[in-house]
Amino acid sequence: MAAAALGEGRRPSPNLTPPKAERPLETSIPPLRGRIAHDAPVGPQTWFRVGGNADTLVRPADADDLVALLKGLPATTPLTVIGAASNMIVRDGGITGVTIRLARGFGDITVEADGIVAGAAALDVTVAETAAQHALGGLEFLVGIPGTIGGAVAMNAGAYGSEIKDVLDWADIATANGVIRLSATDLRFAYRRAELPARSVVVRARLRAASGDAASIAARLNEIRTAREATQPVRARTGGSTFKNPPGAKKAWELIDEAGCRGLTRGAAQVSEKHCNFLLNLGGATAADIEALGEEVRARVKATSGIELDWEIKRIGRPA
Repeated sequence: MAAAALGEGRRPSPNLTPPKAERPLETSIPPLRGRIAHDAPVGPQTWFRVGGNADTLVRPADADDLVALLKGLPATTPLTVIGAASNMIVRDGGITGVTIRLARGFGDITVEADGIVAGAAALDVTVAETAAQHALGGLEFLVGIPGTIGGAVAMNAGAYGSEIKDVLDWADIATANGVIRLSATDLRFAYRRAELPARSVVVRARLRAASGDAASIAARLNEIRTAREATQPVRARTGGSTFKNPPGAKKAWELIDEAGCRGLTRGAAQVSEKHCNFLLNLGGATAADIEALGEEVRARVKATSGIELDWEIKRIGRPA
């Protein structure tokens, strides 16, 4: 459920996106050591395998390179950050402005006596496995979250009874003025959200862990993997949990099931029959198909229960 690690203050709004012809970016990006590509395919790299291109895709070389980019970009340039692209829909018209993807240079994992320091591009599952290999417990829940540490911090990702807020000591955040370190208290975590500075990017985080019995920790990892495999369509083209669980006794999937949406289709998009809080691309779906199916689910749930589901999946970019 890893997601964009961009500060909450200035997320691009699809309703304010200018036409593509009005977005020359080549001259507005400062000199960087990382990779820059224009009209770059992004949608096919998401877990749904749908969506358009990024106007400009930047892969900074390291944190200094990222700060230089944030400092040099005009404040009016729309900015989007993607990680593993596991918990998002990129719309068919592509992403306006500059899209940042952290890769090499942001994936290091350091093991300490009582925790893990992980780069934002490190996969959640890799962090969980690394901790287990060193008999460090408390991070097993990360093996059930398909995403990166940066996205996990930005959205306070959680699964199997734990959330990032429960284990985070600090996160290093890149801003136009440099890298700052924020505590869990500073980030004001709430359900599936954190308060990051405007136009900022998570670059690494320290997660608390405790020495434990290696066999017990490994067993817990396998228990989570087995439960996830049994209850979720993990081998399908999906984006993970689609809607947040609303306050109250019933979870989103229960409300969706009671609304008669299990197996519901629109084009080649389908509500999973295995776990109906997952949407699937059966092959050939468009981003518009998937998003419209999600909106139909929301409407049916509202009609049957009076409850309005909120999207957990991030939907970014322009309609076709």
